[in-house]
Parts: sequence; structure tokens; C-alpha cells
Amino acid sequence: MLKTIPELLHDAAAHVRCVTASIAADELKENHGLLIDVREPSEHLVKSAVGAINIPRGLLEMKLMEIEKDPLKAIYLHCATSARAILSAEQLARIGYQKVSVITCDVDTIQKSRA
Repeated sequence: MLKTIPELLHDAAAHVRCVTASIAADELKENHGLLIDVREPSEHLVKSAVGAINIPRGLLEMKLMEIEKDPLKAIYLHCATSARAILSAEQLARIGYQKVSVITCDVDTIQKSRA
């Protein structure tokens, strides 16, 4: 039986740390983690959060291992609805990244918290 997208997200979210934009902004100031936008490049070009690195979900595991080799580096993921970010966080945990969080709000809110 195939899972629906809501079921898949529900299952993945159970194993993912989710935070608000303000919590992420505070933590990023402290831990100098990475803010990664997992949306497509065309979405990122239209509107992006200050300091966000754009690595689309489909390339994330491969590209991130080139950029960050420390499995303990704090990583904050975001997208338009947090769905892609949740699935991305699950995958990063599977390959060994231990401090991955998903920002659960829209890009506008992330932009305001990073200002």
C-alpha cells in the first residue's frame, strides 16, 4: 500500500526537530550553523532568506557533504511549506548529520527574523 504525502510527512516529522524562525535566528547567531533553502533555484531567486544557501532537495545529500563534513554542525532547513525541508532533514539524519532542524514557517517570516 502506498503512503499519501501527508502520511509520509507525518512519519518523517516524528523524527525531525522543528523550530520557529525566531528560535532558528537566535541559535544561528550562537552556533554559526548553516541555513539551507531546499527549494528549487528559481524559487530561491524570487525570494530568499538572508544568508541562506540554496541546495535543492534533489541534490542536498551530495552537495552538503561537499560543503560541510562535520556531522555535528548545526543545520537549519527551510522551504515554502516545510514539507521538502522535513523530508530533507530525514535524509540528512540517515547519512549522519546529527543537528538538523526544520524551520516551520514561510520565507517572509524567516527574512524578518534574520534582519
